[in-house]
Amino acid sequence: MKVKVISVLEDNYMYLVIEESTRDAVAVDAAVPKRLLEIIRKEDVVLRAILTTHHHWDHARGNEELAQLFPGLQVFGADERIGALTHKVTHGQELTFGAIRVRCLFTPCHTSGHMCYFMWEDDSPDAPALFSGDTLFVGGCGQFFEGTAEQMHTNLTQILGTLPKDTKVFCGHECTVRNLKFALKVEPENEMVKEKLAWARQRDDEDLPTVPSTLQEEFLYNPFLRVTEEPVQRFTGRTDPVEVLRMLRSERDNFKKPKERPNPQAMLAFDWGLFGPFLEKK
Repeated sequence: MKVKVISVLEDNYMYLVIEESTRDAVAVDAAVPKRLLEIIRKEDVVLRAILTTHHHWDHARGNEELAQLFPGLQVFGADERIGALTHKVTHGQELTFGAIRVRCLFTPCHTSGHMCYFMWEDDSPDAPALFSGDTLFVGGCGQFFEGTAEQMHTNLTQILGTLPKDTKVFCGHECTVRNLKFALKVEPENEMVKEKLAWARQRDDEDLPTVPSTLQEEFLYNPFLRVTEEPVQRFTGRTDPVEVLRMLRSERDNFKKPKERPNPQAMLAFDWGLFGPFLEKK
């Protein structure tokens, strides 16, 4: 099982998971068809399915176009708002693509229909992979747009937090430096936060992705997975884990908010190459 990390839009990731013996492939969060098609051609694979974590345009925008290009393409997700959806999946449901096994993990909060995907191959020495969308990030978690702190606490502690510790975490956005700057504010004495932040800054300077991390690492520096730790509780002024999480999210939302994002349609136009002819005239 080979995972291609594909950077798109401003800070999004989509993924192409390749079953190496058959050269079949599964896409996760296929937002930009043009870029995905380039990788499919380069890798010489056949796209069999799309797994969509949630309905937001920057994760699901390419579904309709890809479904037209590949008749019979299967599109999986847990939300009727996902474009070109062919298979609505439920928590714990397992899918098979050749040797690749997938377990669907329902994590409502960022959206009410958010689904993560846990993947592995039987009898493989490789660690399993978690495609966590906008639920779990490297050093952070997603905003509570359509859910509650109680839901996110369940997601992080009972659903994702109980996966094998060597699980590789492939999230939906590159926001590691910002997340770890906040983590350092929460735990200024945490040496793991300092080390990971220094590493992430170097990756950022070299324009390289910070994914994947591992679940084991996340428990060492991600404040949203450390709600029972005394320094995190002291920062929030709370001791109840759900209240700690609620306060953390509120503080993170107000922590050095990034500049206003460019117009989404303009970002898509850049990714589709629509501005190419104008730029070439310079």
